[in-house]
Amino acid sequence: MKAYSPDLRSKIVAAVDAGRPKAEVARVFSVGLSTVKRYLKQHHETGSLAPKRSSGRPPTIRPDQHDLLRAQLEAHPDGFLDEHCCWWDERTGVRVSTSTMSRAIRRLRWTRKKGRWVPPNETSDAA
Repeated sequence: MKAYSPDLRSKIVAAVDAGRPKAEVARVFSVGLSTVKRYLKQHHETGSLAPKRSSGRPPTIRPDQHDLLRAQLEAHPDGFLDEHCCWWDERTGVRVSTSTMSRAIRRLRWTRKKGRWVPPNETSDAA
């Protein structure tokens, strides 16, 4: 879920500071009561309403390594996922599962066709 905009956050805090009840502010802005309370707490503790960093583990194959993975796919278009995992381990020293490798290859939009990995086609959408 994406974070609410800083503009909306400041309007919520301003409405409560102006004396409106938290439940009414939550209803008017279509947010949960817990959200209103959390924004007030964050504003009073830090003075900022900026969204916090998303939690979670960073990707094993980082975006700055996508060129390296792309070169590996071009060098070994017939390789299976487990082979690509071994080559990645040899090249970077980072062991990854076949699921992780599959997701990374999918992010590059490469597909498997007739026994080999192929780059995204020029007519496919760029998203």
